[in-house]
Amino acid sequence: MTMDQPTGTVSSQRVYSGRIIAVDEDAVRYPDGSTGMLAIVRHPGASAVVPFLSDPRGANPTILLIRQYRHAANGYLLEIPAGRLDPGETPEACAHRELKEETGCTAGRIERLTTVFTTPGFSDEQIHLFMAMDLLSGDSAREADEFIEPVTMTMTEALSKIEQGEIRDAKTIVTLLFAAGYRTRTSDQSR
Repeated sequence: MTMDQPTGTVSSQRVYSGRIIAVDEDAVRYPDGSTGMLAIVRHPGASAVVPFLSDPRGANPTILLIRQYRHAANGYLLEIPAGRLDPGETPEACAHRELKEETGCTAGRIERLTTVFTTPGFSDEQIHLFMAMDLLSGDSAREADEFIEPVTMTMTEALSKIEQGEIRDAKTIVTLLFAAGYRTRTSDQSR
């Protein structure tokens, strides 16, 4: 068996369509030529942004997280601002919008970090990860179902909270670890 044989969707049927996601049942061809059925959650994609309140190249920069109620998690999670892409919206524009909506801040500068699949075993959702700098405070414009409190901490404190299991949101963990690595890379390059 080789892993480079053609694969793909043989047929697809939409079984659910909601406000945020849709679910398709796909008949698929696997790399070995066999076929099977998969339920795939279709998602328009999202952006997430870690807001830096101080220079991200500093020794221990200050960041802004949010404490947000998540029904599926049965409580509150510490997260970075994030949200789904609107039709026709670029990932960068979405990051700016979500930062403003959830924290009230606008960014003088946003830098793309990377893009990741959230759960590729059953979903096509990709989330675009950014860091925001040169922030200006303002009024937030949260959606009716968003219950959010801003939380300020240093990067060291955030990384410690990841280790201690206090930050459990995957997009937040990936973004903070990536941003921490970014800080190390840019510091090494400036020497």
